[in-house]
Parts: sequence; C-alpha cells; structure tokens
Amino acid sequence: MSRVKRGVTAHRRHKKILGLTKGHHGQRHRLIKRATESMMHALRYNYVDRKDRKSDFRELWIIRINAAARLHGLTYSRMIHGLKEAGIELDRKALADLAATRPDAFEELAGKAKAALAA
Repeated sequence: MSRVKRGVTAHRRHKKILGLTKGHHGQRHRLIKRATESMMHALRYNYVDRKDRKSDFRELWIIRINAAARLHGLTYSRMIHGLKEAGIELDRKALADLAATRPDAFEELAGKAKAALAA
C-alpha cells in the first residue's frame, strides 16, 4: 500500500479556518489552535444571535405598539385583546409599522379595538 502524505489536506483545512477568523484579534487569527477556538465560539454566537434577533425585533414591535396605543387611551395588552375580539388578525410587525408610518390607520384600529372591548 502506498504512503499518504497529508500536508496538502492539513494546509487546506488550516487555510479555511484562518480565512474564517480573518479580522479576529491577535493570535486568534494567526495561530491555528487559537483560531480554531475563536472560530468555534464565533460560529456559536452567530447561531444563537440569529435566534435572539427574532425576539429582539418582537420586543421592539411591542414597545412601538404600546407607545402608540397609549396615545389612544389603551395599553398594549388591551389593544391586542380588543383587536382579537374585533376579529382583526394583524401581526405585531404590521401593527408596529402602522403605528410608525400611518398613525391615522392605527387610530382607526385602536377605535375598533376599543369598541370591541366595550361591547
């Protein structure tokens, strides 16, 4: 059986890792052992933060809806409950967008939510 020399494979793998850690500080992008650790942490943070971004945006939308609802004499929870009672199914992203860009349309929705709560 012939002998396998692994220099090319290892070099290719190392170059890939060092390419991924380009821009990391100090040894973390120069030495393969440190770079591997740095890469593993970075990829983990990347994965977790992609999930966290979704909850961050939901928080932002809720804050915006609450602020706009309070201008019309409602709280966030009563606004959402009123919209559900009225049969209006808008997600929080759309509501927050209406609150920021179309206050007149949001005012109309707030009126319908109030009416549904009163009934």
